[in-house]
Amino acid sequence: MTVAAQTAPAADKTILRALAGETLPTPPIWMMRQAGRYLPEYRATRAQAGDFLSLCYNPELAAEVTLQPIRRYGFDAAILFADILLVPQALGADLWFVTGEGPRLSTITDQAGVDALKPVDAIHDTLSPIYETVKILTRELPTETTLIGFAGAPWTVATYMIAGRGTPDQGPAHAMRENAPEAFDALIAKITEATIDYLSMQIEAGAEVVKIFDSWAGSLKGDAFRRYSLEPAREITAALKARHPGIPVIAFPREAGDGYIGFAKATGADCVAIDNSVSPEWAAAHVQVDGCVQGNLASSHMVTGGQALIDETRQIVRAFRNGPHIFNLGHGITPDADPENVALMIETVRSFKP
Repeated sequence: MTVAAQTAPAADKTILRALAGETLPTPPIWMMRQAGRYLPEYRATRAQAGDFLSLCYNPELAAEVTLQPIRRYGFDAAILFADILLVPQALGADLWFVTGEGPRLSTITDQAGVDALKPVDAIHDTLSPIYETVKILTRELPTETTLIGFAGAPWTVATYMIAGRGTPDQGPAHAMRENAPEAFDALIAKITEATIDYLSMQIEAGAEVVKIFDSWAGSLKGDAFRRYSLEPAREITAALKARHPGIPVIAFPREAGDGYIGFAKATGADCVAIDNSVSPEWAAAHVQVDGCVQGNLASSHMVTGGQALIDETRQIVRAFRNGPHIFNLGHGITPDADPENVALMIETVRSFKP
């Protein structure tokens, strides 16, 4: 039994109840990137850390920023503060962040680059501070608050490792997939193995749920989506559930469109998170029929607020009210969001009457 599992029974944790398939009168709420730059207390803590990576690798400060939105808003879950690119760094890639522009990595374009990566069992030396953050959170979180661990999905992580940065169309990764398929497959396999180990260690440290973020899944089409988004999610989920029976897994193949249909059954995930490119009514009819759905308010409402935020929030709660649902955004909250709009969203969800 993990540390977190001992802190409160699942019956007291609404996120775990929804993930188990229960339809609740009020959906539990958390928010992607809820610990982030839109909060003044986060900005103060990041300044104390010195830079983003130093914040990720400082267990006390990373735990502090994870806790900040829980103190402010009382979300039903906290998500570990870290970054999906810590895994490639632990595998040996150079990683740095350019202010205002985002991450940069050394690139991998061929089999030699894949072969130069560290063995998977060596990643934990680099990632041990992340596990320590999880342990701190299991002690500091309110007993009713679920702790979510996470990692990037292999395809999404690979797009950064191949291009050395985020790209609008993931073109370099698609080129390697088509022109050097054996090396590409080897890279996906390496990331998949590392992700299983990384998430397993988060669970051992106390994470009660894990989420797999496939932020660029939408650029994969047809058989490529099946091979490089769905299949790695299935492999990771199966391995984690074999090692940690009963651990819930949330999968987020963003902008998958029709690929959302059947994704939970095909991968074994307990919940499919959806973005706001699909309507909640469509998702209720095609995705929620297989179990829990998470989503899917447009993050732009956290900037603009007002009646439109209230109306769309109510629409989402209404559409999903007949099945298991976790309320969330369709993607992460942005740095220009107004913290007051987050409070309005939460109030709207929790006061909803059919």
